[in-house]
Amino acid sequence: MKSPRLKSLTCAALLPLLMPSTAALASEFDGYTLRVKLIGGAQYEPLYAEIPKWEEMTGAKVEVLSRKNHFELDREIKQDIAAGTLDWCVGSNHTSFAPQYGDIYVDLNGVIAGDVLGKFDELAIKNSTVGGKLVQLPRHADISNLYYKKSLYEDQANKDAFKAKYGYDLTPPDTFEQFKDQAIFFADAPTFYGTQYVGKDEAITGRFYEMLVANGGALFDEDWNPTFNSEAGVRTVMWFKELYDAKAVPAGVLNYLWDDTGLGFASGTVALNLDWAGWASFFNDPANSKVAGDIGLVRAPKGTSGKRSGWSGAHTFSITETCDNKEAAASFVTFLTDHDRQMIEARAGLLPTRTQVWDDAKAEFAAAGNDFLVTVFDTYAQSMAEDAFTPPLIDTWIEVSNEIWPALQAAILGEKTPQEALDEAAEEARIIMEDAGYIQ
Repeated sequence: MKSPRLKSLTCAALLPLLMPSTAALASEFDGYTLRVKLIGGAQYEPLYAEIPKWEEMTGAKVEVLSRKNHFELDREIKQDIAAGTLDWCVGSNHTSFAPQYGDIYVDLNGVIAGDVLGKFDELAIKNSTVGGKLVQLPRHADISNLYYKKSLYEDQANKDAFKAKYGYDLTPPDTFEQFKDQAIFFADAPTFYGTQYVGKDEAITGRFYEMLVANGGALFDEDWNPTFNSEAGVRTVMWFKELYDAKAVPAGVLNYLWDDTGLGFASGTVALNLDWAGWASFFNDPANSKVAGDIGLVRAPKGTSGKRSGWSGAHTFSITETCDNKEAAASFVTFLTDHDRQMIEARAGLLPTRTQVWDDAKAEFAAAGNDFLVTVFDTYAQSMAEDAFTPPLIDTWIEVSNEIWPALQAAILGEKTPQEALDEAAEEARIIMEDAGYIQ
């Protein structure tokens, strides 16, 4: 169902069909400064080391105005919209965030050549399209699977004690109930934790959402009425709360975002970590990680419905309508997402959005004897093919999320019962959806 809030699109003069590529002519944009706002964080930075190559190739300079986590960047972009200060050209974006930005970004179908777009995964392009406009060029995909410390599962004393307590064999969990059992079993706070989770912003909303779906629930019904305050919703919240109450997660987990969970698992103080592929090489690098060489990986667990969690999307780049040099911006975002650049990100475990890079990266890992990254790509490829689903690609997603995640925190902390917290969030979400015209 398309959003009633999507503005009708007026056809501006079609921008010339450009052919931005990594073979841009030297000095093509000599003397021009491209102003950009980028997502920052440990797993995003290696790509930006390539920017000087584009500058040398084109004669342009890149001025990075912001390099923040996506939640902070989102707030800054909204401030720019409100203040009318969209005086920059390229911004990091995400398929979950893009629908809320209205018409601030250009349709890349008018500025990126078709043969370039044809090299991207068809689903990634589809999910990057809002109201018929390709408002973002996909950088890399994301979905979570379950990392674990292999040595814990190989220890006979652990096997015996777990079997005696829970009545089934200690193997990497296939369900969220097993995941919870094992996380509580392994926990030894405050020095070691069974697991961890992102605890605020759209991060925990997304995790709640995918587990809700795995448990047979839904955020909305077919008429956009909020339904996440269902029995499945309460059951999902209790998973987070029971882990928190058992001290199976760190005390500060409700302030965690993605860098915190990644660094937490790499510290060697966490047994199980549901996380995206971008940390894979970091986890297995002895220079950065205390779990290097001791990592297992399985697909994300199943909920009570038998469905696996699979909240997915793509990190992307967008070009503003107010950009003063869309040709340079198109050249830049094409460069950052070309084959060679996606190979750089794939070597860190980031999931490419160009179909050829999947094959080339896996072949490179196999030739180098990097069995771990081969396993990572095999596991994540299966998850992307069989388990992936996006949140509702609607312009009110973040507004609704901003009602859900504080309610989740309140329930986890015991300030409200899970049912009370979800009921209140559902009522606020209903008001948002009514105001937006989704509920008539």
